[in-house]
Order: sequence, then structure tokens, then C-alpha cells
Amino acid sequence: MIAKNNIEVKHLIEHETKRHVFIKFLILVAILLGYTGYLSYEYGFATGGLLALISWSFFVLCTPVADAGMILDFPIRLLFKIRMWVTELIVWGVAIGVNIYALSVSPEVYEKSMVGHIFYGILTQPYPYWIIILLSFLGTFLSVHFADELMDYINHHEVNRTVKHRLIFEGVVMLSIFALILGVYNILLEKLGLDIAVLVG
Repeated sequence: MIAKNNIEVKHLIEHETKRHVFIKFLILVAILLGYTGYLSYEYGFATGGLLALISWSFFVLCTPVADAGMILDFPIRLLFKIRMWVTELIVWGVAIGVNIYALSVSPEVYEKSMVGHIFYGILTQPYPYWIIILLSFLGTFLSVHFADELMDYINHHEVNRTVKHRLIFEGVVMLSIFALILGVYNILLEKLGLDIAVLVG
């Protein structure tokens, strides 16, 4: 569970693979802070903050990549050298807890945003829409494993042939998971009277 290499702050600039992960982390933090600020301005701090947490938890639980969890995974890996898949388990626990709280205390807040509206439809209809959460779980931990691999190397060209082949296989699996999730989303959005093309576009 402990990371292979010690990561120093200077490595985030000097090492190609770590620099890419670091830049991604900064972009994600900026997006989260900006979105939270907008929602707090629009709905007040309490409601806006809860809606931001719900939106964050949607991207944790319902997308097959670890971008939302990266906001916690990356600094914990950097500071405590714990592999990101371990902290991602904690992230999932927090995301589930946020929605148990929101559904119990303030379920109407989900209707204040498009993401919340879709998320509410998923959470309140376990069959068949929890398959999205299951597939996202599988995809997320594949992507976290990939990020952990990159953090163990200095340059992309250092990734050996075996690792490259495994990552290609994982990429194919990820694409398959994406396709399945999009299919289920399309069914859900049709039921909700929404058009996936409009949402994506």
C-alpha cells in the first residue's frame, strides 16, 4: 500500500510523468473551487456547498475515471506515500456518505442542477441504473492504477514494454466500460426526457 518511490516537490517539475499528474491535479482543484464558488453565490453557502459536494460525488461514483477523487488521492500520495487506489477507497466512502446525508436531509437539492437531477434518478432507481456505479467503480480503479504506475516513473519512455502492453489492455477495457456506461446513461436520460446529445454538446 506504500508507494515505491519517495516523491519530492521538485520531482513535480522535473519528472515528466509526475508533472503531467500535477498539472491535472491543479486544473481539477481550480474547477472544483470555481464551481463551488459559483454555486455558493447562486444558492447561498450551505445549499451551494452541499450541491457542490453532490456534484463532486456524482463524478466519483458515476464516471469511470478518478478525476474527482484525484483531488484527494494525489496530495495524500505525495505527502504520505500511500498508493492512490487506497485513498480512492476512502474517497468512495466519503462520496457515498455525502449522498446518504443529502438524500436523508435535503433530497430537493438534487433538482437544482442538471447533474443533480440525473444523479437523483440513478440513486433512487437501483435497478438498472446502479450498473453505472458498478462499471464506474471498475473503471475508476483501473485509471487509479494507471496513475500510480506513472508516478513510479520519471519519464514516459521509461515505462517498459510489459507495462505498456498492460496499459493498452487496460485502455481497451476502459473504452468498453465507457461504451456500456454511455448506453445505460442514454436509457436513463430518455426516461427522464433528456437528450444526451444536448448534454454533451
